[in-house]
Amino acid sequence: MKAIILAGGLGTRLRPLTHTTPKPLLPVKERPIVEHAILNFKKHGITDIILSIGYKADLIKEYFGNGSKWGVSIDYSIEDDPLGTGGAVKKAIEGFDETFLVINGDNLADFNWTEAIREHRENKAKITLALYPVEDVTQYGIARLEQKKITEFVEKPSVDKAPSNLNNAGGYVIEPNALDILPEGVSSIEKDCFEKLAGTGVVFAHIHSAQWYPTDTLEKYNKANAEYKL
Repeated sequence: MKAIILAGGLGTRLRPLTHTTPKPLLPVKERPIVEHAILNFKKHGITDIILSIGYKADLIKEYFGNGSKWGVSIDYSIEDDPLGTGGAVKKAIEGFDETFLVINGDNLADFNWTEAIREHRENKAKITLALYPVEDVTQYGIARLEQKKITEFVEKPSVDKAPSNLNNAGGYVIEPNALDILPEGVSSIEKDCFEKLAGTGVVFAHIHSAQWYPTDTLEKYNKANAEYKL
């Protein structure tokens, strides 16, 4: 099974740190953010990894190489122009015909991929999303569930109107044909795929209850660096 790490962003909200260092190489606990994701994939037997990159791609390729240092195999999908999360995944999976994994490379999370894949197969899902319980629902897109099926996402609801406290944590198990709904070129996998297929009975939740730290702002990055446990 292949895993794609989306790591092509400019990291504008992390400046000045990203003026010289691409976001995937920013260290947390003395390891680049993406290295944590690679090690977690390996822990669950996932060793065939594609890094979807753009900004300062040469620095990322120089650091990770072919992945042999970590006992994995790393290939690269390079965006010459930003394609959005949907376009980046479509480009990375050209020729795929089997289930694959995706994570947002700017999140730190110790996802249980073994369990997520098991649930995905058991549910005969097209898409399984890792959801994480957040304290402040007003800052996230919150999922509505019927048992384990995701029926919709409500963007930044008020506390009294939130259908749950479960946020999209940026870890996915996906069947290739689920992405047929995406347009060519630039697209958002969240809005143009997940939100449109939610409620059709093919999108399921895997509840992640361990560690999850977004790192897309300086405040969040510093919090992750202080609190993430190896």
